[in-house]
Order: sequence, then structure tokens, then C-alpha cells
Amino acid sequence: MHRRVPALIVPLLSLLLAISLSACNQQETGTGATGAASAQVAAPNDSSIASPSDNAAAAQAGPRVDLHTSMGDIVIELYPDKAPKTVENFLGYAREGFYNGTIFHRVIDDLLIQGGAYTVDLQKKPTHPPIPDEANNGLSNQRGTVTAARALVPGSATSEFFINLVDNPRFDYVSDANATTAGYAVFGKVVSGMDVVDKIRLVKTQAQGKFSSDVPVTPVVIQRVEILPPATASTAQ
Repeated sequence: MHRRVPALIVPLLSLLLAISLSACNQQETGTGATGAASAQVAAPNDSSIASPSDNAAAAQAGPRVDLHTSMGDIVIELYPDKAPKTVENFLGYAREGFYNGTIFHRVIDDLLIQGGAYTVDLQKKPTHPPIPDEANNGLSNQRGTVTAARALVPGSATSEFFINLVDNPRFDYVSDANATTAGYAVFGKVVSGMDVVDKIRLVKTQAQGKFSSDVPVTPVVIQRVEILPPATASTAQ
């Protein structure tokens, strides 16, 4: 039976996760539960958050990739005009075949699915150096958007990404005041295959290996990432 997160717990869970959307859980990164519990997420400035229509209009048609997964295909349109370094970083890993055989190692219903670093047996693949943060690009973490995952410190993103299952403005850039308000960089959006994303969100999860929770019992594998020709116009919806 699928475990759903009760509605009243989702905001608290999101706050606890906001500083740890990285390849490692808190035990791995060394950021303890005390730090996570004491972190405060400032209320996003409404003027700095794009609406759904703003996101679509803000990003010109860019390159697309097809994530061929064990549960179906997910097509993502990338936004190089809004997050050039993040997009090039993602495409670089894709060209190398880095994502082949990696999994979605974190699946949290009503929040996000995250992957791009671990093999089926939860071995972390070696990555290139981290890239500069591009969260302050005017895009919001809306349902279906694809975002660079990072550790506590901004500018620590490497290969990992997550797909927002719901609108998550708490992950948006607010200010450079601290690591939490610095937000997470949106660099694309699912344009086909949200039904697959929603199937993934329903898989049964458990504690496994170094992770205390949220690892799919049956691995959801990214078999390969295919780079597609750019669309003639933005298909973001």
C-alpha cells in the first residue's frame, strides 16, 4: 500500500528538506537534524515569484531531453536563456552517458522526485566540480519544473536534479541572506510524461542504505537520457 504524507505534515516536511535537496541525506552531508530543524525559510517575496504563465513566457524554446526510465519516458524542455550554466552542466552529463543506470533515489509524494547521482545499489557516481547557483533567474518551482539539487551551501550543485510534484514556492530564490533563502535553480520543465512522473510519485518507499527514508523499494531507473532537437516554440504548459 502506498504511503502518503498527511496534508498537515507536508509544510513541515518541506521545511526540513529545503536545506538538504542534495545527493546525500543529512547523515551523509554532515548537516545534522538540529541544523535542519532550526533552519527558517523566509516567506517568498510575491513580486519575485513567476506565475505559471510567467514561467512559460519567460523561457524561450530550448533544447529538449528524453529521460527514458523504467516506468516510461519523461520529456524535459530546458531553459538555457534563464539558467545557462545549469543547462550546460546537465547536458554535459547527458552527453557523457552519466545518467545511464542512475535512479530516482528520493521520492516524496506531494513534494518531489529526485535523482541523477546514484546507481541501483545506491553507489554514488563521481561527478564534475559544482557549478555556480542560478536560482535568481525569475523562475518558480512550480509543478513539473526541473530544478538543480544542491547541498546546504549555494553553488554546490553537480549532477542531481529534482522534479516538483506540486507548486513549491518555498524552494524559490528570495535573497542572498542565507543558504535557505538562496533557493534552488529551476532550469527546465516537463513537457511530456507528467503521467509517468505521477506514477513514480506513487511508488512504495523505504529506508535503505545510507538513506533514512524515501528510497523506492523497486528502483526507478533512468536508463538513458536522449538529447532531442529543440522545439520550434515553447511547449511548456
